[in-house]
Amino acid sequence: MTVKIAFATSDRRVVDQHFGAAEAFAIYELDENEVRLVEVAEFTETEMDGHEGKLAAKVELLGDCAAVYCNAAGASAIQQLLAKGIQPMRVDEDSPVDELLSGLQKSLCSEPPAWLAKHLKKLRGSDRFAADEEWQE
Repeated sequence: MTVKIAFATSDRRVVDQHFGAAEAFAIYELDENEVRLVEVAEFTETEMDGHEGKLAAKVELLGDCAAVYCNAAGASAIQQLLAKGIQPMRVDEDSPVDELLSGLQKSLCSEPPAWLAKHLKKLRGSDRFAADEEWQE
């Protein structure tokens, strides 16, 4: 089972952005055996001006991600992310993306954290529903 994880990063190597002011998100897809970069989304308006519209666009972009790693996020961003089922993850400035992905991949094989287990359970539920639909045909 694959999950998508986003990272607020300006260089695609380290997490170095505040969610609301992020210049870019690198979105990876991973499972127990493979990690691959699937998308890099870049933004031009990066100031933390309190404009709620830019948050909604970023949250919408990350709609199918299980989590987003960033250096910080405001209360409004956290609420919007959680409402979409996206776990905001605060990490230290310059946390290496590769190390975070490696840790997530290991947890997929053993015991995932609660937020990831919940996301996987949700995905399995949607797979089961699809299988039921095929059976009825």
